[in-house]
Amino acid sequence: MADMISVEEARELVLSAMKPMPVETVPLLDALGRVAAEDLASDIDIAPFAHSAMDGYALRAEEIANADDAPVQLRVIAEVAAGDVYDGPIAEGECVRIMTGACLPEATDSVVKYEVVAVVEGDGKVGSLVSFDAPTARGSNVRPAGDEAKAGEVVVRAGEVIGAAGVGFLAGCGVTEVPTYQRPRVAIIATGSELVGADEVPARGKIRNSNSYAMAACAREAGCVATMLPAVPDTFEGLSAAVADAARSYDFVVTTGGAANGDFDFIKQVIDALGDLRMTTVNMRPGKAQAFGLVEGTPVFGLPGNPAAAYCGFEMLIRPMLRKMQGYSCFEHPHVMAAITVDQRKRDPRRIFLRSTLTRSADGGYQVTPAKNQSSGLFGVIQKSNCLAVLPDGTEDKHAGDLVECILLDVPEEVAL
Repeated sequence: MADMISVEEARELVLSAMKPMPVETVPLLDALGRVAAEDLASDIDIAPFAHSAMDGYALRAEEIANADDAPVQLRVIAEVAAGDVYDGPIAEGECVRIMTGACLPEATDSVVKYEVVAVVEGDGKVGSLVSFDAPTARGSNVRPAGDEAKAGEVVVRAGEVIGAAGVGFLAGCGVTEVPTYQRPRVAIIATGSELVGADEVPARGKIRNSNSYAMAACAREAGCVATMLPAVPDTFEGLSAAVADAARSYDFVVTTGGAANGDFDFIKQVIDALGDLRMTTVNMRPGKAQAFGLVEGTPVFGLPGNPAAAYCGFEMLIRPMLRKMQGYSCFEHPHVMAAITVDQRKRDPRRIFLRSTLTRSADGGYQVTPAKNQSSGLFGVIQKSNCLAVLPDGTEDKHAGDLVECILLDVPEEVAL
């Protein structure tokens, strides 16, 4: 196992160890944002009948074909509201008043909207005489039966992410339950003898356990079911017992703290003792020390204890893993190039992820401003950032105006930019 690997190598390594979760069937609304595990087909034509696309008058287009030469008058013999059906005859010189979404009478083939029709007699409703001063094309303002889908046609493919519109589409197709991949159950374990609960006022030498909350929130954002387990003191025995128990009970285990090589850093030894340790360090800052392996077949990922390091490690490596487990095919947030607004000296050859704010520049491009405080011990800076500006491997400085790659943290992976 190499001492330190690139971000790309790390992502390939961890993703290769992942496989989709078992399939479960959930109610349609609960499938929002999730991946269809099977093809989904419509049970009827959508729309099931030809219907009007707007309020107007249904007629045969040939009746007003010569309206350019002289206005054509038709008698309104019926009215069809949405949900109603008119199956009666429509003789020459007649039309039907129709509402948006209403079933098109079989004797008609077109709809002319109200706004271009003049009322000669009456109020435009049944019994009125209306006038048309222009022809219309056959099929105008009509949505034909099966326009969107035919009965038996696959409307959502396996692997497709179901959006809000997709939920409505599937409902119209008679699909009320969706086979999808189970949401991974993620155990979050913070390590550190200095940790106390978020509801406690820490005594001298103690700090509140904020990492568990942040990592659980990251897991939820990734679509998972997150559980914060009790924090574990800095002992090999305590951490070993906690990881072993979590690996038996959950689908994925995330620990924070104890990932480096200090006297009280044990996650690497724990994974190695309990299972198969596959990764220890990644060429990135913050977040160099990252341990990954399998314990009884369960992925266990040891993140650093510094908040920004833990966050960057999660976004760069753990989030893609959790997405693959849920059947997603896109694993990276969108990237854009932006002009950096300040000089950045670079003495550390690792790839650096700067917590930053991306905005539109006057020329329509992007500009990015790194936060002034890039300490790896801060969550507040990340809260106020919307991207990570990337300083590539090596020691080349960046100057104001240079283009740098930016990872958009608030844009879903599926979005193409």
